[in-house]
Amino acid sequence: MNSDPAGHLKIVDSIDVCVLVDNVVDPLSSLPKDVTGQMAALMRKGLLVSSGHASCCANHGLSLVITARVGTDIRILLFDTGPEAYTLARNGDRLGIPFGEVGALVLSHGHFDHGGGLAEAIRLVVSRNGGNPVACHVNDEMFVTRAVRLSRDRYLPFEDILRPGELARLGARMVSSPRSRLVVDDLFYLSGEIPRATPYEKGLVSQVKWANGTWEPDPLVLDERYVAAHVRGRGIVVFSACSHAGVINVLNDARATFRDAPVYAIIGGFHLAGNDVEPAIPGTVEDMRQFALKRIVPAHCTGWRAVRALARAFGEEVVVPAAVGRIFRF
Repeated sequence: MNSDPAGHLKIVDSIDVCVLVDNVVDPLSSLPKDVTGQMAALMRKGLLVSSGHASCCANHGLSLVITARVGTDIRILLFDTGPEAYTLARNGDRLGIPFGEVGALVLSHGHFDHGGGLAEAIRLVVSRNGGNPVACHVNDEMFVTRAVRLSRDRYLPFEDILRPGELARLGARMVSSPRSRLVVDDLFYLSGEIPRATPYEKGLVSQVKWANGTWEPDPLVLDERYVAAHVRGRGIVVFSACSHAGVINVLNDARATFRDAPVYAIIGGFHLAGNDVEPAIPGTVEDMRQFALKRIVPAHCTGWRAVRALARAFGEEVVVPAAVGRIFRF
C-alpha cells in the first residue's frame, strides 16, 4: 500500500448493497443467487398484498445503502441520497431501511440527482438515532452553482445542494475536505480527487459553474469522489455514483490505491448516456477488460447502449444492472 489512508482500511467479511434510489424499477427480471430483487426484498419486510402503493418508485438519481459486516457487527454507510425527499423516504419506508443505524453519509459530488435528498436523509437518520448528529462527508467544491450550456447564450441551472451550514442545522456533522479518508470505523475508503488519465473520458462537456460574476467552463467535475470497501476473500468493491471522472479513471485509481488486493467489482452510474459521452463506450468496454471484474453493476446514468455493450462483452454472469430495491451481496 502507499501512504494513502487506504493502507489502514479494515477488511470486512461481507457487504450488502441496497439500491435505494435509481432511474429504473425492474421487479420481474431473473437474477443471480447473490442478488435479491425488489419483490423479495419487500416480502422480507412484511409485504402481504402486491400493489402500486406498496411498491418502490424510480427517479433520475442514485442512492445506495451499503451495509458492512464484520463478525456479528454491522455498520451502514449511505452513499448519495437521490434527487429529492419523496423518492428517498418512500423507498426507505417500503424497504425497511434502518436509517437510525446509518453511521455516515457520503455525497459523491455536487449534483442535485445525488444530493437533492440530503436534507431528508439527515432528518430520517437523526430522528431515528436518538437525535445524534450524523457525519456527512463532502468537499467544498460540491457547493458551487452549476448549469448546462444549451446554446451560446442559454443555460439551464442545476438546483443547488444545500449549503453546509444549512445541513449542520438539520443535524449533520459536516466533514469537508478534498483529501481521501476512512469513514465509519475505518470500514470504507472515501477517495480524494480522481486523476484524469484516459484520453476519451472528458467529463461533462456542457457543464459550467458560476464564478466571478459569469458562467465559466466546468467539464471535469473535480469534486467527484468514489467509495471503496475491501471484502475478505474477494477484493475491492468500488462505488462510483456517476463517474464524471470516467469509470476507467476511477478503476485505475482504485487499482493504484489498493495494490495488495484485486478490484473485484464496481457498482454505480458510469455516465455513458448522451451525445457527448456515448462515443466513449467502445474504449470504456475495451479498457475494462484489464480489470477482470467479477461483477459489474451499471446504474443511474450509464444508459442502455452502454449496458448492452457491457453485457455483450462480459456476459450476464458478470453484468447485472441495478434497479430500485435490488440487494447485491459481496
